[in-house]
Order: sequence, then structure tokens, then C-alpha cells
Amino acid sequence: MLTLTQAERIIAGAKIQAAVLDTKMNIAIVDAGANLLAFARMDGAWLGSLDISIKKAKTARFFDMNTGNIGELAQPGGPLYNIEHSNGGLISFPGGIPIKNSEGEVIGAIGVSGSTVENDHAVAEAGLQMLEVEEVS
Repeated sequence: MLTLTQAERIIAGAKIQAAVLDTKMNIAIVDAGANLLAFARMDGAWLGSLDISIKKAKTARFFDMNTGNIGELAQPGGPLYNIEHSNGGLISFPGGIPIKNSEGEVIGAIGVSGSTVENDHAVAEAGLQMLEVEEVS
């Protein structure tokens, strides 16, 4: 189970990376049921990215894969073409990543939006590294 304390730690790590990249992000964490567990909107982050970050997290959890990977499969002629129209709207570009426990079970997901998709993904990855640090401690 993903706890609020873990989610807040992931958000803290993501915010550090966003500052390093000099960008402002919306960061969403969902639990194993794809329910919003924690959220942060950095000062000055785009309002339009708020919903995108939550949908990235949900998309990553619904399909237990990075949203960028879903985007590759959702291209015209691909096996998941038009999938972004399902489930009340999905996001199929980078920035959403499943969160796994030490046994490899998916326990939630992170979604980040507010910059380039490369920065969104990097910030999400940095947040997840905080959970890995916690598990080693």
C-alpha cells in the first residue's frame, strides 16, 4: 500500500528536480485504485497542467506502464490507437509512471505536467527515486 507519507516524499523529490530544471510543475500521486492520494501545484505552474498531471498518473496506473510507452502504442495504426478517448480521457505522452514496491507490485502512480514531456518525465523519475531511497533506509 502506498502511504500519504511516501506520496509526500515522492512529491518532495519531484519538486527538487523541477527546481533544478527551473520549471514549475503540477505533481499528482494516485494509489493502487487510481484515486488521488496527494497533489502539489508549484507556485506559478500552469493551471491547464493540473488536470493533465492527474490524468497522467491515472493512465499510468490503469495500464501499469509509462504514459510515454502508451503513446507509442497509440499512434495511428498501433494496437492502442485512440485509447486516449477511453476511461474519461487518458494522457498518452510522457510524465506518468507506475509506482512499484520492493516486490515489483504496482502500488500507485505519479503524473507530472508543466513543462516539456522530457522534463515532465525526468521530474517524475526523480520523485520515484525518493521512494527507492526510503526502501533502502
